[in-house]
Amino acid sequence: MHEIWYILEHSQWVHIYAPLPFVLNEGNGSWYIDDYQELVDDDLAEGTDLPTSDAYTINGQPGDFCPCSNESTYRWYVDFGKTYHVRIVNADMNAELFLAIASHNLVVVGMDGGYVKPFVTDYIMISPGQTIDVLLVANQSLGHYYIVARQYYSGKLLYTEFDKTNASAILQYRGSYAPPEEPELPVHLPSYYDIDAQIQFTRKLRSLASVDHPVDVPLDISTRMYVTASINIFWYASERMGSSLNNISWVNPHTDVLSAYYSGFYTTDFPDQPPTFFNFTADDLLVNTTEPIQGTKVKVLNYGEEVEMVYQGTNILNASVAHPMHLHGYTFYVVGVGGGNYNPETDRKTFNLIDPPRLNTISIPRSGWVAVRFKATNPGVWLWHCHLERHFTWGMNTVLIVKDGGTPETSLKAPP
Repeated sequence: MHEIWYILEHSQWVHIYAPLPFVLNEGNGSWYIDDYQELVDDDLAEGTDLPTSDAYTINGQPGDFCPCSNESTYRWYVDFGKTYHVRIVNADMNAELFLAIASHNLVVVGMDGGYVKPFVTDYIMISPGQTIDVLLVANQSLGHYYIVARQYYSGKLLYTEFDKTNASAILQYRGSYAPPEEPELPVHLPSYYDIDAQIQFTRKLRSLASVDHPVDVPLDISTRMYVTASINIFWYASERMGSSLNNISWVNPHTDVLSAYYSGFYTTDFPDQPPTFFNFTADDLLVNTTEPIQGTKVKVLNYGEEVEMVYQGTNILNASVAHPMHLHGYTFYVVGVGGGNYNPETDRKTFNLIDPPRLNTISIPRSGWVAVRFKATNPGVWLWHCHLERHFTWGMNTVLIVKDGGTPETSLKAPP
């Protein structure tokens, strides 16, 4: 990523993780009481939901809201008056997270390895796979301040069986003072269900768009795609859970996707639009909207094509949730976001083509839409998927193949 920390006289790196569940010996994990792999295998065999974590962690510890972590809560020691560059990483399995630090504002300066126009916020929302760079000025009274992260749950309010852990760490000032009985709590951390907090945070993101950091938003669009992201169910298979993009639920090839590119396992007919149009965000949609088609359908682009993808969240099965969409091999400009069904006549007029953020992961709002643009100049075979592991496992993914560009520099190397 672009490293900007060197310009800060008193800067240091502080890594705050909500990390992967397979390296608990290193302290980097969402926490599960039982063996995670056994739980997943059982759930996949039964076709049910994947397991819910029992706790989230910050630098390997759930924090002192959890008795097991009282004596081992992560503490970040700071000096009054210094400015710190903090890199925040969400490597969680299945949750977008809100994070706030008591009495301290955060200045967001980067996301997904690129700069953004700095803006001040009292919380952040971060999706799995995303990184956010913030500046924190240690300018409060000497004391202890909670850093708290909690799940942003974008599903129905009636559902309460998600992980409600408030993971915590402590920002602690160095110096001579009487320590408080307990750290101060953040008062601006959004609630679990705060969809407006997610949308408002996304809308604040802007590229620098300067001479040194130019923006090159594709304007001559050659491929427009409107892609619905849905939770589904396979009625014929004992009501197994599924998910889809444009009603296609991905089937993994029997080899890796790069080898499949040469073996022809896939078909090149991933649709640019959903098979039928209806009110995607309505309540109680008909049962004939709930079952997807399974297949290994990919999207093929010629080198140099300029692409616009509009992701549309749906309320099929009354299960509209946010979907953090991630495209390997590319960054894209996020040019628009909104609620309800996307309207190309009116919503396209609201696109930001001047200074949109350039990211590699963006969350589709619950029952809403988000629009991205990119230029296909990286040839290869690129996975494209929801970054929530449960949706990815159920089939909310496909592959983008970008053809060679005609020169050795713009072509994929031949297989060995």
